[in-house]
Amino acid sequence: MSEAIARMELLIRRDVATVFNAFVDPAIITRFWFDRTTGPLAPGAAVTWFWDRFEASADVRVLDFEPNEHLRIEWDSGTDRAATVDWTFEAIADRGTAVRVVERGAFDPDPAKAIDQVADSTGGFALVLAAAKALLEHGVELNIVADKP
Repeated sequence: MSEAIARMELLIRRDVATVFNAFVDPAIITRFWFDRTTGPLAPGAAVTWFWDRFEASADVRVLDFEPNEHLRIEWDSGTDRAATVDWTFEAIADRGTAVRVVERGAFDPDPAKAIDQVADSTGGFALVLAAAKALLEHGVELNIVADKP
């Protein structure tokens, strides 16, 4: 079996700088994804993200930081669950920004387990992108991630 990869993409009808900033600025990203962080994403940054409701956290290390274009992180750094997540931001003329997310490296080598894990990760990123879209396009905080059972 080839490497398992989770993918998700969505158009957000805002300029690329606004969308990119939403994913690196704690004051914005905490309104649609996690509850708090130890700092902003920046070149070489190492931070921790917290989902207080779930009593969960993730150690995050920035591997690549190209403003308004690309962001690569490793999360669960230093564990056997470490994975890389790439966000690509593409300006689409007169439409907004295409945001593409690809996660790799965290999935079980057993194909049956990997399928479930990829589905869960893809669904999670779908919620994150939908919540970001609602906030950036309409100023609405859906609380969609926090309300996931």
